[in-house]
Amino acid sequence: MQEREGSETMAIFKRGGVYWYHFWWNGQHVQKSTKQGNPNIARDIEAAYRTALAKGEVGIIERMPAPALKDFCDTFITNAAIGRRQAPRQSTLDFYKGCLARVKEYAPLASARLDHINPELLERYIKYRLQKVTPTRCNHDLRTLRRLLHVALEMGLIDRVPKITLLQGERERDFVLNPAQERVYMSFAPEPLRSVATLMLGSGLRVSEAVGLEWSDVHLEPVNGARFGYLHVRDGKSRNARRNVPLTAEVRAMLEARTAKAVTPWVFADERNRGPLSTSTVSHQHTKLRRDLKLPEGFVVHSFRHSFGTRLGASGVDAFVIKRVMGHSSVAVSEKYIHPTPESLERAFERLEAYNVDAVKSLPKQIKRLLPATISATVVSEQDEVTQQTL
Repeated sequence: MQEREGSETMAIFKRGGVYWYHFWWNGQHVQKSTKQGNPNIARDIEAAYRTALAKGEVGIIERMPAPALKDFCDTFITNAAIGRRQAPRQSTLDFYKGCLARVKEYAPLASARLDHINPELLERYIKYRLQKVTPTRCNHDLRTLRRLLHVALEMGLIDRVPKITLLQGERERDFVLNPAQERVYMSFAPEPLRSVATLMLGSGLRVSEAVGLEWSDVHLEPVNGARFGYLHVRDGKSRNARRNVPLTAEVRAMLEARTAKAVTPWVFADERNRGPLSTSTVSHQHTKLRRDLKLPEGFVVHSFRHSFGTRLGASGVDAFVIKRVMGHSSVAVSEKYIHPTPESLERAFERLEAYNVDAVKSLPKQIKRLLPATISATVVSEQDEVTQQTL
């Protein structure tokens, strides 16, 4: 959104819900946040600042040189919530720290000023990293670096963020546990891994949601006319993570067995009963068992949740229900679990036909007379069949 005033070009733009203004003044670039969401007010603030510049009431404060990447990392971790609706979880911050530790191993990038990071430097870093890690791990670093630069932009340390393109060939966690593999795995799985796996396979909880589950969130008995008890997930990875998940018979049996031995608020406590079980404990147990059983390397802890979603999709559950049950951020994520087969399409139309017939049957007789003859004949013939069977 640009306007012309005299010989100067001025503009306002929206970022993070508020308007900023930027223009050139005596050869210097001025850019500031108005802290306003109304464009008209933003223009007034810009005009007032320009007037103050013209009168000499304010001066342009020269921006300090941008810090080097290695010197900005701690500041980034402290301010990682800037521009986000909610603060990142501690696990996310730990993830950022791990990625930045690897980024700083490459001296040319670590010592570069933030405003000097460009596509050429990033390409050299990518080539360096691919000598050691997979595209998946390299993409983790690139995503973290992109987030860091956006925080620096929000803090006014740089004017723009260079384009960071992720690598292709990233391994997707798409392993699905089949019934035979599940039976073998559960037979050899130690506790608490067996119980956590049972919970994730029967409810689709994320591993962080599973280990963080408290007994106050477990409702074994149905309420309000429901058929199943349920688990309440307080929060999680996305804003849609807060949800209630019905209990399958297997999950309920596992929880009932653990209830008898419960001594802490957490369903899965650590070895000293001082806090919830760590995800690393689950991961270490799983990795050892997977190797002992010679199961595929693509079988990670997340595969229990992925297998749950795949089974939901195969059983005919639509993407919107899957989104609600699994707490996905959007239905697009849930759609990957839907794989329509010719048989499932046939069943869908069978249900549609049954629905249409039931809907017509429920209409008053005077309305039925207004229906097309083909529909009326179908309903009448079916009613005659029912009558003959009754007699």
